[in-house]
Amino acid sequence: MHPGIDGARPPGDGLLRIAPIGPLALETGGTLPDVQLAFETWGRLNRDGSNAVLVQHALTGSSHVARGDSEEEGWWDSLVGPGRTVDTDRYFVVSINMLGGCYGSTGPASLAPDGTPWGSRFPLITIRDSVRAEALLADRLGIGRWHSVLGGSMGGARALEWALMYPQRVQRCAVIACTAASSAEQIAFAQAQVQAIRLDPAYRRGDYYDGAPPEAGLGIARRIAHITYRSEHELEARFGRAEQDTEQPFGAVLPADRGRYQVESYLDHQADKLVGRFDANSYVILTEALMSHDAARDRGTLDDALGTATAEFFVAAVDSDRLYYPVQSRRLAAGLPGEVPVHMISSPVGHDAFLTQIHQLDADLRAAFYTR
Repeated sequence: MHPGIDGARPPGDGLLRIAPIGPLALETGGTLPDVQLAFETWGRLNRDGSNAVLVQHALTGSSHVARGDSEEEGWWDSLVGPGRTVDTDRYFVVSINMLGGCYGSTGPASLAPDGTPWGSRFPLITIRDSVRAEALLADRLGIGRWHSVLGGSMGGARALEWALMYPQRVQRCAVIACTAASSAEQIAFAQAQVQAIRLDPAYRRGDYYDGAPPEAGLGIARRIAHITYRSEHELEARFGRAEQDTEQPFGAVLPADRGRYQVESYLDHQADKLVGRFDANSYVILTEALMSHDAARDRGTLDDALGTATAEFFVAAVDSDRLYYPVQSRRLAAGLPGEVPVHMISSPVGHDAFLTQIHQLDADLRAAFYTR
């Protein structure tokens, strides 16, 4: 299933494709049989394979990074596309839906060998498991070495693991708004989200596919997460203590009769959007995969682990991020070989600025990776 080479684009730029990669041995033990990965591509692969770029999505993201033949908006359209920093007229861009997710790759909603959904039987997945699966797909695509691998948030964790697990296959690596390991606070926020889902009576230990999904728990998880994705300054500036339309959040006799503040309505909206497009089991699986992220695991100290990297690195942070603090990006950069600066997205938005204001990195990314 090699992509188009020199002169012929593969059919369906930015359209979802599915590839079987066979069984996958997992880091914590056991094997997933008959794994498939969903992916999208843009552009064409050079005959020598030197122009392949892997773009990794965040926790609830998908492989639809940029517009393509479908014209559907992509989540990094400002970065990836014809004439953009990652120029799809020049580079062959690949994005893969993470193992355990719900956008076409094998996950908890997929059918197990007995013909029923995996549900509660789906195993623990780590960031390294997903990268190992992605390497098998890269083999099938005829990509021996990536020109560059880049991602933000959980995508940054996957990009970093690519550089550490397969140093001979990664020339350049961009880690944006992410760290070398999930911190205690990041794990704590994640645990609260996972418990919100598991404590929903509809969750049924993950075996809910024959009934109503745990929408309430997933919605609460999204609310918790979204607070960490935005900054206090942005929430205050946008909403303050304003009431939602004609609702009255103060003055009701009974709590159940209280109206909402605008910020509450905003969180309800974000929860409703995610519930409509994402599977609760996948949210649990991917969240716990991110909790497992630790570049130093089984590799000695963090400096020992990072010191083995051979790729050129681009590290960036968001100055108002309260989920992945800039100081954590500086620690990552300090452990990498050579002098690796930390580029900064300046924004009041918070963590989500790695999506909404990625254009601030255009000049630096071009200079570092995409002018050669």
